Amino acid sequence: MQLLSSRRWRAAAATAAVLALVLTGCSEGESFTYTPPAQAEGSLPDDTVAAMQEAVDNAVAASGASGAIVGVWVPWSGTWVTASGSQDRAGEEALDTEMSFRIADVTRLMTCDVLYALVDEGTVELDAKVPKYVSGVADMQDITLLDLCNGTSGAGSSEATVKNAWLTTPGRVWAPLELAGFGLGHARGAAHTTYQDSDSGYLLLGLALERASGMTAAELIAEYVTEPLGLPNTSLPGVTAAPPSTGPVMNGHYISAIEGGYSCEAPIDITTLSSSAGFTDSGVVSTITDLGRYAQAEAAQVLRKDKDKPNRFGAPLPVSETDPSWYQATGGAYLVGSLVGQHGWTPGYATSAYSDPATGFTVAVVLNDSTAGSVFAQYLSWELAAIASKAPAASGQTAPEFGLPFTAEQYHQAITDAALVCVPPPVE
Repeated sequence: MQLLSSRRWRAAAATAAVLALVLTGCSEGESFTYTPPAQAEGSLPDDTVAAMQEAVDNAVAASGASGAIVGVWVPWSGTWVTASGSQDRAGEEALDTEMSFRIADVTRLMTCDVLYALVDEGTVELDAKVPKYVSGVADMQDITLLDLCNGTSGAGSSEATVKNAWLTTPGRVWAPLELAGFGLGHARGAAHTTYQDSDSGYLLLGLALERASGMTAAELIAEYVTEPLGLPNTSLPGVTAAPPSTGPVMNGHYISAIEGGYSCEAPIDITTLSSSAGFTDSGVVSTITDLGRYAQAEAAQVLRKDKDKPNRFGAPLPVSETDPSWYQATGGAYLVGSLVGQHGWTPGYATSAYSDPATGFTVAVVLNDSTAGSVFAQYLSWELAAIASKAPAASGQTAPEFGLPFTAEQYHQAITDAALVCVPPPVE
């Protein structure tokens, strides 16, 4: 596929069948070309698919969701893109792989993509201080835009404070600085040298990039991410409360906590939401094929003019003192062994997407329930990755030397152990 543009990247309609694509574009006289790893045609082997389906079923049941949409691309073996389950527990409407959903914290990767693109253009500098672009944050005079992207600003997270408001007033329109302020009000962690998960940081980064460029966050993500990569179903929607798209939509839910557990038989629909609740932290919407295509390109950093100067993922930090040494973070991403990606939740959805930059091996998942946060999507994507990474080479293909520092059994058990306790409704 070939894409051409003048000042802005202009994308033609992209195929929704596979990840493999070739993109060529130009912006202000410069060209952009991306040729992803060749993808073996056909589906993955039956035994691999059976093991992955069992993993999906286990995660759906444990999470309280009614369904999941999953994409697994193994360049040397085949693909598996499937919708499992239904829109709700009534089971009357099956899910479909063409449905849109909210991609949650994968949005952070796109926000950092924009930062590096504007740095490449000379619009901003990585070491520019946050107050240069965002007023009302004078106490961040030593924090840089790079800190916001890397998760090293020391800023706290707004999630715990505003989660109930997100769920009970989904139509509310939030100002980015107002929303970030709930996290900034918490005690600060060590800046520059320690990773701390902070939605506030990515909200501030989006606001800073808007003010530096004179463009909206939606325009920035379109110009520097979705259009050059040919992602026609991916965008940051307007702030008016709405479903993820005007086309087919995967409905999102959450389950209320009650005495003894959760009211799993009475999920609350929260498909209609203002994107301002996530903005440049978790507000983008997509489809499973677009999400997988994006994760593959992102891991390889194909949007960078010179991806080694600086190396965005070159100096990762431990996620925490208690997590495995192979689980690190930087550049808006988590690094999981050789995989690069993100996982997170937003009201109604839990999403995860990871890819191996050397091989193009990619996994993307979404569950239609956010009650437990990101844990089930995160663990499911890792379990699927461990299963699919062992898929044998298709005819005429050669399997690479590729392995992961964890097993499928490890995360299958972790999902089972974390299962929500569903309490039957009272008998009338």
